[in-house]
Amino acid sequence: MSTKESDYREVIKVGSRKSELALIQTRHVISLLQKLYPNVKFEIHTMTTMGDRVLGISLPKIGEKSLFTKDLEDALEHGGVDFVVHSLKDLPTQLPTGMAVGAILERDDARDALVLNNKFIGSKLSTLPKGSLIGTSSLRRAAQLSRYYSHLNICDIRGNLNTRLAKLDAPASKFAGIILAHAGLVRMGWLKRVDQVLEPSDLLYAVGQGALAVECRANDTFVLDLLSKLCDIKTQCRILVERSFLKTLGGGCSAPVAVNTVLNEIPNSLNGEYSLDVDGAVWSLNGDTEIKNNISCNLIFEAESPKSDPGPVKRQKLSAGEDVSAEVIDESPYKLDMEDLVTIHGKMCPKDGAVKKCPGECESKCDRKFDLSKFKIGQDFMGQCPILNTEQKVSFSADCEPKEDVPCTACPFTEKEKHEIPDEAYEKCPFLKQQREKDDKPVEMIDYEEKAKQDTSEKKSLIAGMKEVTLYCGLFCHTESLRHIFEKCENLGIELAQKLIDNNALEVMKVAQDEIHAKA
Repeated sequence: MSTKESDYREVIKVGSRKSELALIQTRHVISLLQKLYPNVKFEIHTMTTMGDRVLGISLPKIGEKSLFTKDLEDALEHGGVDFVVHSLKDLPTQLPTGMAVGAILERDDARDALVLNNKFIGSKLSTLPKGSLIGTSSLRRAAQLSRYYSHLNICDIRGNLNTRLAKLDAPASKFAGIILAHAGLVRMGWLKRVDQVLEPSDLLYAVGQGALAVECRANDTFVLDLLSKLCDIKTQCRILVERSFLKTLGGGCSAPVAVNTVLNEIPNSLNGEYSLDVDGAVWSLNGDTEIKNNISCNLIFEAESPKSDPGPVKRQKLSAGEDVSAEVIDESPYKLDMEDLVTIHGKMCPKDGAVKKCPGECESKCDRKFDLSKFKIGQDFMGQCPILNTEQKVSFSADCEPKEDVPCTACPFTEKEKHEIPDEAYEKCPFLKQQREKDDKPVEMIDYEEKAKQDTSEKKSLIAGMKEVTLYCGLFCHTESLRHIFEKCENLGIELAQKLIDNNALEVMKVAQDEIHAKA
């Protein structure tokens, strides 16, 4: 750690919304930091935000751009918490003075997903009956659905993921389906609820969607140094272009704006050169008007730049090796044919204690049974598992029946009555540790709002009088050698936005905002 010894803190207070997904994301970030800094203790301070409290009004009508962040940022300013974990798409492009995005983690799937009511299972957006009602709280999704799927009706739906799914599944539900972020469903372990993953050609996604951001005070060198180890440079580049694009347009929740960014290594490149391609678009509320354009540039990630996949925090994938072994036995309560495993695992075939990729089919037909419960698997958490990633999970529970070929995402060790949890599983997974005795939890949960009621001391700002820090759409640059890349990405977003502005994008957005205010 490069910070001064005097700056060392034994306890780091982490702010989080109270929703299940927010806590999952916060615990995920803490788990990565615990691996890097085992001597640091973390506390989670939970609080509600305006976006959580006001559920009877659609997000655009509220008109506040910091719906899900302002309360958390207030706690940051006054030292109530040391950093906050956000879904990046909720974080405005203009942060309050003194705040910075200290880390952006490797991006998960940025695409949207369709979740259907049981009556419509097997359908896709294009095949749903005319007049089917689709729920979404996003103007971006609503505008694109209206344009590309005009046979559907769109209705606003609010609440956290649990609430929206409950509204969809209610016996008298009016919804045929709802559109949600695919990454959120995966993080919640609800991959089996996904009926259709929507490609960017179906729906462009929101700026920052699928990525996690960690916000802290821009003058907190200790926390910034901690967070620097979590940064993923390739994700940062994509996000910076997207946020720069949105910031230049001046949009947010009150405008239908969307993007698609792709960063690929250029074949046969000798100097680590990548191509960054970006699509950006603006729509009218009803989707009739679309202003869309694209732009690209090349980036070279120099050798001295931080790696995008720092070893201690990189997600571990299923791979062959001495530490990845599985006993093949004849009798087990959970038996799967090898052909079934190949189908479910996408041609990843566990066999004889090793893992091999099969070219289309298994090279040899294997009639033995494979007991996955013998894997040394820890808690499945946002794809964070020592052996299997989320897409490679299978059903270990009799009451968990996958839809079609989509597996359940349950971890075999989470059902204590059915599986004995070995000590090594606890060692590998910080979240299984939390399932032990309540007084042995490594991360303490504190209700920030209740604590604030008891705290009568005068609040003092920890950012008052701080020196100005150069940020890139809120992003803190940890390495000087990256500044030219950040500047290039920021300028690329500005250039793309200007292309749309030259085609009257601002006028379209203003009309949309006027319509929203008129309906309020």
